[in-house]
Amino acid sequence: MHSVTVNECTVAAQEPPTIRDLMYHITETLLVDKKDFDVFVEDGTIRPGILVLINDTDWELEGEDEYVLQDGDVVAFTSTLHGG
Repeated sequence: MHSVTVNECTVAAQEPPTIRDLMYHITETLLVDKKDFDVFVEDGTIRPGILVLINDTDWELEGEDEYVLQDGDVVAFTSTLHGG
């Protein structure tokens, strides 16, 4: 079975938000169980094993967590980790 969760957020900010801002928004507002923080974030950035796509492009090609979000951007987080 596959589980897909779609969340749309609108942020009013004085400065254009970055992927880092989105990461903190997700961890502060969307994680139901704060223990899941360590599954998503490691050493202040997205944990290895989580594929991040910005408009279908690997975030590494877009500047990773420094990427400045644009109106209409689609950001996808996909875990490549498997449970045992």
